[in-house]
Amino acid sequence: MITVLLITIILLAIGFAGFAITILVKKNGKFPELHIGNNKDLKKRGIGCATSQDKIEQAKAKKSLQFKQLTLLEKELKSL
Repeated sequence: MITVLLITIILLAIGFAGFAITILVKKNGKFPELHIGNNKDLKKRGIGCATSQDKIEQAKAKKSLQFKQLTLLEKELKSL
């Protein structure tokens, strides 16, 4: 049981050391951007973040719904 724990700790330490070395060796010292919305190549292909696109579409739907409700209210007021 203890040997498995020690092996796990050693493997995790090697992994963290590898990340640290990668940051130190890289030119800018940053990891590549993994978020879809900030990836230049995906933007060129027209691929965007699903969460951002969903928020935009929900805002559009909300505006159109408000407009429809407004026109229904105007029709009811005119009929009075």
